[in-house]
Formats: sequence, C-alpha cells, structure tokens
Amino acid sequence: MISAYPRPQFRRDSYFCLNGTWEFAVSASDTIPAKFPESICVPYPPEAPLSGIGRRIGQDETMFYRRTFSLPENFSKGRILLHFGAVDQKCEVFLNGRSIGTHEGGYLPFTFDITDQLLMENVLIVQAKDPLDHAYPWGKQRVKNGGMWYTPFSGIWQTVWIESVPRSYLRSLRITPALDRIRLELFPNEPSVRAETELTVETPDGPLHWTFSESVVTVPIPNPILWTPENPHLYRITIRYGEDVVAGYFALRTLSIGTVDGIPRILLNGKPYFFHGLLDQGYWQDGLCLPPDDDGYERDVRYAKSLGFNMLRKHIRIEPLPFYEACDRLGMIVFQDFVNNGPYRYLRDTVLPTIGFVKANDLRRRLTDRTKTIFKNTLAGTVHHLYNCPCIAYWTIFNEGWGQFNSDGMYALLQSLDETRIIDSTSGWFWQSESDVDSYHLYFKPLTQFGGKRPLVLSEFGGYSHSGNGKQYGYKFFETKEAYRSAIISLYESNIIPAVKKGLCAAVYTQLSDIEEEQNGLISYDRSEQKVDAARMRLLAQKLRIEPYE
Repeated sequence: MISAYPRPQFRRDSYFCLNGTWEFAVSASDTIPAKFPESICVPYPPEAPLSGIGRRIGQDETMFYRRTFSLPENFSKGRILLHFGAVDQKCEVFLNGRSIGTHEGGYLPFTFDITDQLLMENVLIVQAKDPLDHAYPWGKQRVKNGGMWYTPFSGIWQTVWIESVPRSYLRSLRITPALDRIRLELFPNEPSVRAETELTVETPDGPLHWTFSESVVTVPIPNPILWTPENPHLYRITIRYGEDVVAGYFALRTLSIGTVDGIPRILLNGKPYFFHGLLDQGYWQDGLCLPPDDDGYERDVRYAKSLGFNMLRKHIRIEPLPFYEACDRLGMIVFQDFVNNGPYRYLRDTVLPTIGFVKANDLRRRLTDRTKTIFKNTLAGTVHHLYNCPCIAYWTIFNEGWGQFNSDGMYALLQSLDETRIIDSTSGWFWQSESDVDSYHLYFKPLTQFGGKRPLVLSEFGGYSHSGNGKQYGYKFFETKEAYRSAIISLYESNIIPAVKKGLCAAVYTQLSDIEEEQNGLISYDRSEQKVDAARMRLLAQKLRIEPYE
C-alpha cells in the first residue's frame, strides 16, 4: 500500500497518514448516506483492483468516504492541516458534521486548516463526484476506453494526511538553481510576520549554515557538484523558520539553449546533451493510476535506466511527488506534460495531422472562457506544485492539439512563471510561432526535419508491439520476440542515431509499459515481462551520447 511521505522536498516530523481502509458508499443522491456498506483502500481509486472495489463509478453517481481518527499525542503545535494529494474531479469535505471546504480539478493537491473543528474523536467524510467534465483536465481518461484511451479513475487517488504546524509557518518555498548557487524564496502563512530563518545545507565538505530575515536570499554553494543523470547529486537542506522546521533537498543544474557547431542544441549545465527518453503514462494493472507499493516508482525508473534511457516524458499526467523524488535521486530527467482539458476531435486532432494536415490557427479554437481559465489556472498550479523538482527539464503545454488554444499566449504565460526550463508549446503538430523547440511525432515515416532555427525534438515515435494478450493497439506489430527486438534496434540505428549529428536533441520512444489494450510497452502492464534485451539497449544508448558526463 502507498504510505510514503507525500511531499519529499518539504518534510515535517508531524506526519499522520490517513491512507488505508475507509468506509465507502455510492449513491444517486448528494445527501450523505446513513450507511456505508463497503470498504475501500485509500488512496487507490474505486476502479483499481487494489482499492477493494474494482468497478466503474457512474458519471452521475456520488462517492462517499468515511473514517474516524484521533490525532497523535505529539500534535501539539499551533495549527492542524489536512492535506489531499488529489481527488478527481469535484469534492466537498466534512469534519464532525460540518463542511470545511470544496475543491474542483483532479490532479493538484489542496489543504484545509481543521484546527477549530477538531474533537478527541473525529469523523471525516469526503463526498466526491467525477462527471468527467472536459472543462477540467481529464488526460487520457475515457468512459469508453480502448486503444490510446484508458479506464477513468475517480475520487481520492493520492495520499490523505495530516500535519501540525506552529501558528506562523511556511506554506511553501521556491528553489531556483544555478551552477554554483540557489535562489531561495520563502512563502509564510503570515506574510506580514518576519521570523528569523536558519538554513543548513549538507555538503560533502560538511554542513553550511546561514541566518537571515529576508524572504528571498541567494545562497552560494562552494565546490559545487552538478546534477546529471550520470551523477544525480542532491544537497539536503533544513530550514528553521521561527518554530517551524522543514527538511528537503535541491540540486545544482541548469537548462538552456545554445548553438554548437552551427546546430541549435539543448544544454544541460551548459553542455550539449542528448535526451534519450521513453513515453511514461503512469498506469498500472492493479493500482490503475498508482503503483502497488511505495517502491513502484523506483522500480520503473531503475528499469528505464537499466536500458540506457536518461529521460521519461511524463505524458498527460501529474504524478504524486514521490515519483519525482525517485527521478531526482536516481538520475532520470523528466519532460513534463500539462494535462489537457477541453475538446478532442479524432478527425481534426489525429487523422488529418497524421497524413500531413498540420497547419491550424489555434486562435480560432472554440473553447469556452471557463475552459480556458481552468487551463490557465491549472498550468500555474502545476508549475507551483512541481517547480522545485530538479529532474523536470522541460514543459509540454499542448499535445497533438488536444484542447489547444492560443499556444503563443500560453507560452508567454508559462515563461513568466518559469524561465529555467525548456518549453515545448505544441508537441506533435499545429505549431504556432512561440516555442523553444521544434517538436514532432513520427510513427509512420522517418525523421527528415533538419536545419531549423530551434532545437529539434522527436517527442514521440516507435510504438512497436509484440504481445499475444487479446485485442491490441500499437503502431507496428511483430509475430516473434526476436523480430520485435531487432526492429527496435534497427529503428534507432537507421533513423535516430544518424539524426543526432544532424541536430536531433531528444527522442521519446513509445513507450515504457503496456496499458490495457495498448500493447506497445517495453515492459508488460503488470511489470512481469521485460520485452527487450537490456544489454543491446544499453549499447544502443552509448551511441546516442553527444558528450559523456563523468
């Protein structure tokens, strides 16, 4: 079961996890029921077998969760905070018979101060509904799943937990790295109060200490060790803000764009680097949108690294923070997608672009103002949520036109929020004017798009399949395992490796794992079968390196 600390870069000692068995009920009414006839294992959604429910919840049905709790004896500080990692898609939370707040949108965390509602014994009820309203981010969830669309997940699907904090405490912090320093910004719950802050950074040469009263400070790091996938060095930190103590980590690394031998390149720490990646959609056979245990993310990352990959494109998903911590610690770069909302049209967004109709003015997309506002707010919330993760090198705003609108304006918005990472405004097609890269999806023809003014990224390709597991979806099928393995090697040797010298900066093979009908992963959906030869894949990866890091 999932029980790891849900916020690895912002730890406090007062962690009380509410994951585990909750009472559960489904109703056609929004009235809290008198009886809860079932049990569910939180945080798995009811559609996941590991939840203990294992069935679909109707779009018009309402889910109710209930559990009782008493606070641990060490929760003696000033305020008590209740946290939800994510609830899909709309919810209201009740404590001891009183509503304490609502939330909408299924991918970002939210928090309630429950100090004044607490009793010795407490009854917590969560009312949730998932109408799959496409005004909100919905990703690849579809009621009629199949092909590249997957079983929807509903209700609570990330950790629920409680912590105690002093009356004056840090709500969050923001760490912007450079090659030899960081910029540290503190965001207290009471901005008008200025508490003295003590910062400790653990280094190989011993701990460094600073004391300051400003909310923004630049911290130099002597003898800096830069973060790369080959050497993922993390600096551990402790921040004491008045009575509040928070522990976390950061890394020193930069992303930029430069010209090398006349070719535009993406630079990691000022050096050209080839981003050798896999599409990673974050689905699991037993947990659906979560791994079966706390080590699941690490196993996936280690498997990708064992094949020579140094990057995962986190596709149309925001994962729980422990996923990004595993990538930070183990050395796996993440190309992070924003989650699409708005409409999708199969003919417009998939069929016509695949055969070459890739030009479209996205200012003419007929999205409601509400849908656009929700996307902008979710984009900003995602940046705030994931900003401190060193592994994230690259943002993808729109994928294949799904929900795309005014991508040039969204590029400007994102750049105002984060100037430290590479921005891919339109992955696949429907390119407009503003983007840091030229980004293509090519499954049925070779890459020939060289000589542009921006770094060239092949953000999806491959999708080869070899599996005898019923109905299959993929992009090219092979009858034998050896034919499948050889075809992948040949694809890289004939198309990808020669392209690196011509300007290709990153390539994302589809994909890490099988998902339901989509049987084109390098590992099976249940993670039991590794389909490719690891030694051959590692040799292949060596040929893709532009400049090795020691």
